[in-house]
Amino acid sequence: MKIKSVALAAAVAAIAISAPAYANETRVEARGGVVWDGGDSDATAGVAAGYDWDLGAGAFGGVEVSADKVLTSNTRVSFGTSARVGAKLDGGTKLYAIGGYQTKPCAGCEDSWTAGAGAEVPFGDKFYGKVEYRHFFVGNGFSDYDGALAGVGIRF
Repeated sequence: MKIKSVALAAAVAAIAISAPAYANETRVEARGGVVWDGGDSDATAGVAAGYDWDLGAGAFGGVEVSADKVLTSNTRVSFGTSARVGAKLDGGTKLYAIGGYQTKPCAGCEDSWTAGAGAEVPFGDKFYGKVEYRHFFVGNGFSDYDGALAGVGIRF
């Protein structure tokens, strides 16, 4: 699985470097939330950095790298790479679909593919808040789980 992670990260970096620099929206954020599987739930916290490109007057696409940790014992930082695409609304709000890959969050866990949706709302020119839902497709006999996050960030 490490080879898949490295290959996916290299592909995301190649896209970011080769894309035209006319949109220039780099972002970094801190986020927290909850993950759940059936009746069990745990808090989570993390950081992410990404880059978005304009895809026309009302659309955008972007890439993101992240590091998240479930805030309970016997877990570790899970690293992820994602792509997102969505609509830009009046006032700067962004609605988007997101999908990606996440490394395993604990030694006895499995890595996962993710899919979800979110909304990002600006607070002035540089700052934003966001909410996001993701479903984690685990496989290999492990149950899938879900996550909801809220975050704040800054754009450059």
